Amino acid sequence: MTHEQQVRELYGGCYRRLVAQLFAFCGDLQEAEDAVQEAFVRAVAKPRQFARVDNPEAWLRTVAVNVVRRRYRRARMLSRIVSSGAAPVVVPDLSADHVAIVAALRRLPPEQREAIALHHVADLGVRQIAELLGVPEGTVKARLARGRAKLAPLVDDLADEPTGPDERAESAEPAREADHA
Repeated sequence: MTHEQQVRELYGGCYRRLVAQLFAFCGDLQEAEDAVQEAFVRAVAKPRQFARVDNPEAWLRTVAVNVVRRRYRRARMLSRIVSSGAAPVVVPDLSADHVAIVAALRRLPPEQREAIALHHVADLGVRQIAELLGVPEGTVKARLARGRAKLAPLVDDLADEPTGPDERAESAEPAREADHA
């Protein structure tokens, strides 16, 4: 199997999963897709380095996370120079729950959002997150604890709100039955 065939097979197997993880990480679907695509481009461009990787998916995730973080730093610098209005985020083909969770994650500080997304969406352990972000394990644990504490009320609020006509109808039926009983 050639290097490009190996990358193509890996792309088919983990592209969507990596995009979902990066979307939770950064809160921007287009940015997540771009970062994951950039990681795959780098894998193709560096065949020798990529061939020595023990866990190709983890390598791709690390590259994609670093791409997002670098772009975030650059965007932050640019926003200091030029103020601009934010356009509403439109996310096609994702469940309402996924979009709501990402919206709640976007309300967290970036460091906490990164830790929460990598731990709960990418299913990485504390040690892996620490290595990926270049911070001590204790820092990751603190970010997870603080992020969970800030996220809990946001997610509870979302869970209480009906999201669609089916759910509204289901939540209304017990009240109707109680009225007729």
